Amino acid sequence: MRYSSANDWNEAAQKRVLLFGMSGLGKTYLSNLLRDSGDWFHYSVDYRIGTRYMGEYIADNFKREAMRVPLLRELLMTDSVYIASNITFENLAPLSTYLGKPGNPALGGLPFDEYMKRQEEHRVSEIAALLDTPHFIERAHDLYGYDNFVCDTGGSIGEVVDPEDENDAVLRALSDNLLMVWIEGSDDHTAELIRRFDRAPKPMYYQPQFLHDAWAEYLALEGVAEDQVNPDAFVRWTYARALAHRQPRYAAMARNWGVKVSAHDVARVKTPGDFQALIAAALEAN
Repeated sequence: MRYSSANDWNEAAQKRVLLFGMSGLGKTYLSNLLRDSGDWFHYSVDYRIGTRYMGEYIADNFKREAMRVPLLRELLMTDSVYIASNITFENLAPLSTYLGKPGNPALGGLPFDEYMKRQEEHRVSEIAALLDTPHFIERAHDLYGYDNFVCDTGGSIGEVVDPEDENDAVLRALSDNLLMVWIEGSDDHTAELIRRFDRAPKPMYYQPQFLHDAWAEYLALEGVAEDQVNPDAFVRWTYARALAHRQPRYAAMARNWGVKVSAHDVARVKTPGDFQALIAAALEAN
């Protein structure tokens, strides 16, 4: 690890951390808190994916929909209007919307093959965005003068790395440059995340084999054709399984490549000093 002890962390002139875990447990909360202090550079992996690597896919999808409207088609064909994604750190909806959900097109679903194509685009983009992290550490320091750096990852980081492979290229590049910190949720957190997802199901990235297995099982369970699947029903059904699938992968990442903190303790962090103490305690306990 980049910091071998609590003292090493406390004395370090440059503090660099990567936060990982399920969405909704505090990664972006901590990142915003640190950034707003003025002493930390905030690198959002999802924002990088949605702008640098998938921005063209997202914008083209908007244009494809607009081309179905005669007025907008005419304006687009004459370069009279400009259509672009307004993705931000706080609003990643354009990326989620592009990923989509498989199922009945009348309900907004995608054909499963198209859905898997977009999933693969996300996998490639996420790996690239993660591997950009060392470049942004240098950029933040050399261009803007930031010594401290926080990398805010998406919930799917565990899907694109192999935490049990000591030669995993992505994890090696990350752990060489930052302290990897897992925000671990409790059973209560998991239940709340599922309830929240049920209220507003959103597209996510999953490992291909996991998705193929889940799709086949759901079709058999419901006894429906692919183009009759309710997209929201499928992603709701899949979400709890995804949490169970990701948990041991996160745990292995923390065990082999970093440290862990609890989401309960994260919720009590109110200042950068609190965050520094939280990480010191995690290193002490490691």
